[in-house]
Amino acid sequence: MITDAASRPLPGGTSGLIPSLARLRDLLEAIPLSLILLCARIFPAAVFWQSGETKVAGWQVTDSAVALFQEEYRLPLVDPWLAAHLAAFAEHAFPVLLVLGLATRLSAAALLGMTAVIEIFVYPDAWPTHGVWATLFLLLIARGPGVVSLDALLARRWHAGR
Repeated sequence: MITDAASRPLPGGTSGLIPSLARLRDLLEAIPLSLILLCARIFPAAVFWQSGETKVAGWQVTDSAVALFQEEYRLPLVDPWLAAHLAAFAEHAFPVLLVLGLATRLSAAALLGMTAVIEIFVYPDAWPTHGVWATLFLLLIARGPGVVSLDALLARRWHAGR
């Protein structure tokens, strides 16, 4: 059987530092993955939602948001009016879907794409922040939303009905 170093028991006696570290490791490994995935959905969703809120007044994209895309962001190949509207939509729709855990992988992939555009074309020096966002989105894409999600509920119902 092949195991990695982190999954093997720690050497040492029954008292002292090594067993204490082993107990701590076991305690930390007991954190439910679904809790981690829930956090990975909620916290970046909040960042994107707040950004989207700065672009709208009611149901309208503001002139200042369009100006931001025209003067500061300057995305290549995309009209600033269209970019502002697409960003405002995406920064509202995908965070809601993430929080609900509905179409989670799709929503995470869309926000990962937005993160890449922001990193490459708008704020390349903010790579540490964007790296954190990207990591959370990749976690959701790879592992899904977890048990506390509409995706999981729909999957359970789908499999129960088969």
